[in-house]
Amino acid sequence: MKRKSRLSITAVLVVLAGTTVYAQDKYSLKTPDGIAFSDFKGYEDWAVVSSARTDEVLKVIVANPIMIEAYKAGIPTNGQPFPEGSKIVKLQWKPKKSTEAPFAVDVPDVFTQAFVIEKDSKRFPKSDGWGYALFNYEAASDQFTADLSPSDCGHACHLAVKAKDNIFHPYEKR
Repeated sequence: MKRKSRLSITAVLVVLAGTTVYAQDKYSLKTPDGIAFSDFKGYEDWAVVSSARTDEVLKVIVANPIMIEAYKAGIPTNGQPFPEGSKIVKLQWKPKKSTEAPFAVDVPDVFTQAFVIEKDSKRFPKSDGWGYALFNYEAASDQFTADLSPSDCGHACHLAVKAKDNIFHPYEKR
């Protein structure tokens, strides 16, 4: 009986250990048009450009060092375009009311999406050099999925700010 119990415990431990091996690697995801989440690896530590709030979501916009340096050099207000390799990520959360602050304030609750944009004029000539992609997050499964939208999906909206190289958010004063 003791031998059978040890085998059962060993089998359970092997199964439990195996489940951690299969955790999702979000950086393995690609959109149908080939925009890879891995192109934005490290976005979690990029500098904040700006933030925004709609009725549905809180947004924090971060950019890679290439784009941050361009902002600091005066782009796009100086009329120059962002350089190749510029990347920006709009992180979105559903908001909730803070239960800790002594005043009314919304704070992030459930993360929902990473909207990514990258400047590569050779890959994205139809959309002024910018490629757009959505990586949706499902909190219940702790999984990201690549949205099926084409790489120019955000271009129509961003044409409203064509004079600013199709980027809405300025690098805010700090």
